[in-house]
Amino acid sequence: MKAAILLCLLPLAAQESTDLRIEKVFVNYRFTDGPAWSPEHFLIYFDVPANRMIRWTPGSKPETFRENTGGASGAAYDAQGRLYLCESRARRVVRMDKRGKVEVVAERFNGKRFNAPNDITLRKDGNAYFTDPAFGEQADSRELDFYGVFHVNPKGELGLVAKLRTRPNGIALSPNGRTLYVADSDERSVRAWDVDSKGAASNERVLIRKLEGVPAGIRTDEKGNIYVAANAIEVFSQEGKPLSTIPIGEKPSNLAFGDNDLQTLYITARTGVYRMRLDVKGTVAYQF
Repeated sequence: MKAAILLCLLPLAAQESTDLRIEKVFVNYRFTDGPAWSPEHFLIYFDVPANRMIRWTPGSKPETFRENTGGASGAAYDAQGRLYLCESRARRVVRMDKRGKVEVVAERFNGKRFNAPNDITLRKDGNAYFTDPAFGEQADSRELDFYGVFHVNPKGELGLVAKLRTRPNGIALSPNGRTLYVADSDERSVRAWDVDSKGAASNERVLIRKLEGVPAGIRTDEKGNIYVAANAIEVFSQEGKPLSTIPIGEKPSNLAFGDNDLQTLYITARTGVYRMRLDVKGTVAYQF
């Protein structure tokens, strides 16, 4: 793997800097996805076809963190440092503690197995939200007759946010945890819901329409701006106004804010992992 290859310079409307640098940090994977930054200051991501989770601490080489991941493709850390994983092939959501112990968070709705949990976001108070689409062969073995967005409250109780006919993909919360965003891959849009103090979601609406490419991962920064991985990284205001388009060199699959100051945006994009420094912090569950 070859680190820190400078790709380009370009402005980003979401920040004042005009010398944004995009670096390719790692290469030669089959398909990378699901980056997440640990509160213990390392990055995890997945080589999905290889069924492998990779851990990288800056200044060292990446290492296999977990094999036989159940097809995990989405991840997030909670305020206690536990790692939540969407295992798409195993068709469940699990949580792994710091010692590596894994427990099942959710695997069925009304007695039927999930389609293929894809991505997850967490709120500091313990509320979790995940998407359940089905892509490729996964669609042939569905037990549910819809694609879902689900909510797990701090007591572990599972609830339904939305039944969709189109496939939800990436998912994120606003900096204050009061708005839920979901990238809809089929509709090529971003949907939004209001979230109350108990974690219940309401007022579904389409916030962003007609995205270029198939939207996948989605994240927010401390200003409320929304970053969507599609043909490129598309940046929008919290009102859905376009701010910038950031080409990566390959189609991005997902993204996560990281480094100690949370001002580096890490991007998984097919065969590689990229990064770029911003002058704005990202939002993570253990900080809001």
